[in-house]
Amino acid sequence: MSITVGTAKAGTARAETAKVGTVRVGTVLLCACLAACALEKPPPSTAELPPGFYGAWVDNDIGAINEAAYALGSPARTRGDPIEALRAAIAVEYLGGELTRAPRWYRLSPITQMNMLQARTEMRNVLGIRQDAPSQAVVNALIWVMWDLVHGNQAAATQVLASPLFLQPPQKTWAVLNNLPYLPAAHVATAEAAMEEFRDG
Repeated sequence: MSITVGTAKAGTARAETAKVGTVRVGTVLLCACLAACALEKPPPSTAELPPGFYGAWVDNDIGAINEAAYALGSPARTRGDPIEALRAAIAVEYLGGELTRAPRWYRLSPITQMNMLQARTEMRNVLGIRQDAPSQAVVNALIWVMWDLVHGNQAAATQVLASPLFLQPPQKTWAVLNNLPYLPAAHVATAEAAMEEFRDG
């Protein structure tokens, strides 16, 4: 009789221990889920480009990747050419959102996507652009500056650079556009994007 009672008590103890363990595991998983939700960030601001912006025979995504990867491969490629520097800056701004949100890039490495967002932050810093500005506003402003330069209207371009979107005097932004420094984050991110785009065809 005592053996039966002891066995029953042991079984009950094991059952209670199992219940406690299940509750603990469930609690840990719930906490992990809540933490993940708390850390989840909203999708990055994304802009659109005019059709054929980087050429009539290439879509804007591929064109932007190729433009940025080449132009930012060496400071010499944009030195003394603010229009080329602007084309590269527009590409980085655009790709920062596009490579993360566009369904066509679902196979792209999350590391490359993260690096491109860091590249966008880096480019905004060097050009003195507000970090909290919507991406479309940034793209539009940079395109206006570029088109004004193409048409020889530097005064109009300077007015755009003097807008509240920019945090530094236009003269400083002009100096940067004429001598764009080496941007390590942008160089790495655009090179990675170019390699993955080539790999995926």
